[in-house]
Amino acid sequence: MGSVSLKIGDGTARFRRATLCSSALNILMLFSVLTTNLFALYAFTSSPKEHQNQLLHHTHKNISLISEQVSLIVGEIAASQRKLAKMEKELLGYESFDLSRPNLANELKLFLHHHQLPLGKDSKSGITEMVASVGHSCEKSVDFLSQYMTYKVSGPCPDDWSVAQKLILRGCEPLPRRRCFAKSIPKVGLFPFPITLWKPVSDKIVSWSGLGCKNFECLNNKKFSTRDCVGCFDLVNGYENQRFVKARSKNDFLVDDVLALGNGGIRIGFDIGGGSGTFAARMAERKVTVITNTLNIDAPYSEFIAARGLFPLYLSLDHRFPFYDNVFDLVHASSGLDIGAKPEKLEFLMFDIDRILRAGGLFWLDNFYCANDEKKRELTRLIESFGYKKMKWVVGEKVDTVGSGKLEIYLSAVLQKPVRV
Repeated sequence: MGSVSLKIGDGTARFRRATLCSSALNILMLFSVLTTNLFALYAFTSSPKEHQNQLLHHTHKNISLISEQVSLIVGEIAASQRKLAKMEKELLGYESFDLSRPNLANELKLFLHHHQLPLGKDSKSGITEMVASVGHSCEKSVDFLSQYMTYKVSGPCPDDWSVAQKLILRGCEPLPRRRCFAKSIPKVGLFPFPITLWKPVSDKIVSWSGLGCKNFECLNNKKFSTRDCVGCFDLVNGYENQRFVKARSKNDFLVDDVLALGNGGIRIGFDIGGGSGTFAARMAERKVTVITNTLNIDAPYSEFIAARGLFPLYLSLDHRFPFYDNVFDLVHASSGLDIGAKPEKLEFLMFDIDRILRAGGLFWLDNFYCANDEKKRELTRLIESFGYKKMKWVVGEKVDTVGSGKLEIYLSAVLQKPVRV
């Protein structure tokens, strides 16, 4: 080992021999570096086999625990999906009936059985199976429903329309379809339209089963609980053939006056609780098509209306109207609109009326019976909350039409639906 010494002044360079101390120091440093590297290499390459086994054991144990946790999470997700699917089916009415119950009619089980779509899930609707349309409240009247669905397939249907109506009035609506033939009654002696509008209807073309009266003469002398049909089956004598063209009180609006408020835009209408169909008959004379909502409570309303050449719709007022939004030019209703003591029921009904009535269309409230001033105020507040324009508004008193002789409060109004943005 030597050191180099440079002397720039004379341009020469010469080596000096290294001392013993410096050489020993360099050797010691080299030895130290080599020793340190050897120990490091040994430490990395010579781990005890027992330590390696412990590491492998712990690794396998951790992987097993993670797998168990993942399996539990996957199981919880699957269970949640099953619960959500079950809740969805219950909300939609899929599981309303326990089809394993022994007292269910076989036809009812067959009708309610779910049918898978042949091509799987429908891309537009998202459904995977066809579900029978039946009211969820039918489950509460399953005994009546089984009675209704017990019949001979392809044979005559039982004479049980009164059972069907009981189910409807209990909220079992729509009713299930049946595979039997309804009793047919020859409709002989019908006059051509429009003569048929005001001709008496023959007793022979009506089914009187389940009714107290067996002819229209009996019905005309009967005092109904409803105020909308007092003598309404007598189309020759009495007041029925003068309704809507001759007023008996200030609450009785004339049909031509109301149509004039529509500025010629009244073409189709819906009559709620229309009795024997006289409102629809008056409108038919003026080239306006009206559907009359009805049930056969104590009288054959549907058959009578159809015999006059008009359109009856057999439907309770608890059922959502089977019409699309904003389609009618006119909705007519009277005291039959009052479907219960709870104001919420009337509010639901009013919203459905508003739904099917087009903007600018007319809502004719005809002689609505108000039991007291509070009832009138509640109804007024409800109507005003919809923002309708009051074209006509009359509150008056008249003698009770069902025979008590007391003065009663009635509200009549023609209201125009606003355009809502």
